[in-house]
Amino acid sequence: MDRLLAMTAFVRVVEAGSFSAAARVLGVGQPAVSKTVAQLEDKLKVRLLLRSTHGLTPTEAGMRFFERARVAIQEAEEAELAARGAGAGLAGRLRVSAAPTFARLFVIPFLPLFLARHPALEVDVILDDRTIDLVAEGIDVSLRMGNLADSASVARKLATTRRSVLATRAYLERVPAPRVPADLARHETLVLSQLDNVWTFTRASTAVSVMVQGRVRFNAAEGIRAAVLADMGLAIASHWMFAPELAAGSVVRVLEKWTLPDIALWAVFPTGRLASAKARAFADFVEEIMLQQQILT
Repeated sequence: MDRLLAMTAFVRVVEAGSFSAAARVLGVGQPAVSKTVAQLEDKLKVRLLLRSTHGLTPTEAGMRFFERARVAIQEAEEAELAARGAGAGLAGRLRVSAAPTFARLFVIPFLPLFLARHPALEVDVILDDRTIDLVAEGIDVSLRMGNLADSASVARKLATTRRSVLATRAYLERVPAPRVPADLARHETLVLSQLDNVWTFTRASTAVSVMVQGRVRFNAAEGIRAAVLADMGLAIASHWMFAPELAAGSVVRVLEKWTLPDIALWAVFPTGRLASAKARAFADFVEEIMLQQQILT
């Protein structure tokens, strides 16, 4: 039995909450994970997990082993990287999650460069607008925008950009552009179903809130983007979301004298686990890309 592999399997089982979930993270079959953990318990001569119909629960000894094993795995990875040298690059599998729209514009097109820098690295990209459980899904780093729901998350801010009310020129040819926030009442507004439909604008010391009533609502940012580009109406969006169209001039900002809160891009790492060298390298890479795109403000 490979001790490090067995420790890794056990740690992933505890983090994911089941053998099947850990198997998905590790890319192996469930029986192999279960057998490995059983062999580890035999070797240690102690019960690490309590198995019941409700799931798996670490024993007291299991929790002590889990905490030490998690640190040992991280240190082993760092030691391997140091031994190979910085120029040797990273190796293994990296699991990244990101919102589909952002990933399509700013992650996927640049992945070949990241992979070229690290030929021994494999990357799984999980596209989801939802805030997913990083530990249960085995995610190494998640790219998230806006306010973080979990204040305990281990996160690093990578970039910040403005938000504006945006529309296509074609739409504004049909309906005159709003001059003040109250004018939004006569416009088609495109909104996310999970967000508040009250838009708050500031100008100098004045704050104005407007309740918008969009006829069409979307549960994902990709729907908002597609609807704007289909000339369906106005939307509040980050400049990232329409970077190509803003640069080309086909999408324009309105109500430019009024401001909205900026939005930040975060690299979020699993709570309770040290960020791996692979995850940190990917966060550095995304930060580099965003700087190169020069769309931070």
